Amino acid sequence: MIKKTSIYSHPLVHHLMDSGTQKEKRDDDSKKVVAEIMARCFVPSLITTTSWEGFHFVGHEIRITEAMDSYGAVVWPSALVLCYFLETNVKHYNMVDKNVIEIGAGTGLVSIVASLLGAHVTATDLPELLGNLQYNISRNTKMKCKHLPQVKELSWGVALDENFPRSSNNFDYILAADVVYAHPFLEELLITFDHLCKETTVILWVMKFRLEKENKFVDRFKELFDLEEISSFPSLNIKLYKAVKKSRRSARKGKVVSRRVFL
Repeated sequence: MIKKTSIYSHPLVHHLMDSGTQKEKRDDDSKKVVAEIMARCFVPSLITTTSWEGFHFVGHEIRITEAMDSYGAVVWPSALVLCYFLETNVKHYNMVDKNVIEIGAGTGLVSIVASLLGAHVTATDLPELLGNLQYNISRNTKMKCKHLPQVKELSWGVALDENFPRSSNNFDYILAADVVYAHPFLEELLITFDHLCKETTVILWVMKFRLEKENKFVDRFKELFDLEEISSFPSLNIKLYKAVKKSRRSARKGKVVSRRVFL
């Protein structure tokens, strides 16, 4: 007599079913975190002469003025993800007295949160965005932070040796939120990451995936940096990465390749 065995008793099937259950649990957990992140936003109950959006981080009410005529002066979900991560992971990523630079700071929300957490912060962006960036940072950090944050111009790949000489680049962390999208400066962005990093620098980078170009940038990025995915938020198409610079020997090939142009 042949004993029939159900397909569901096969170890491989159990593994696949367990994997599916685990994925569903991760997705559910991710959605809960996304809901918590989005709950940090609020709109003013009263109409004021200057429009602003509000956010709750690090026990503070942060008021951000956006400029709707520029992609770089809008608070995108990636910035909220990075702010939430910094606030909820202070034991592993302690910002107190750390030298931190944010590239593509935009409205300044991430830099403000890092400052409120005790970091020495340099917030950087294009010259046309610095006025609004400085306004938001001053408004939300004055008399509230251990170290007064700085605002500085940084056009990716431009005058890096002059404005950010390697000898004075002692950044513990580089923060970046949504700096990779359909713009023509991906090569310059990669060069800027490489220039600002020392071997001990940690990059915390949140990225929203939109087009194939983003995948290509990640592949190129991995030629120069050891990249680790910390969190994923499928409902937002966003991933949070941690990266450190590869050793000179392992990165040598990557630096040669990095002269190629993104297509």
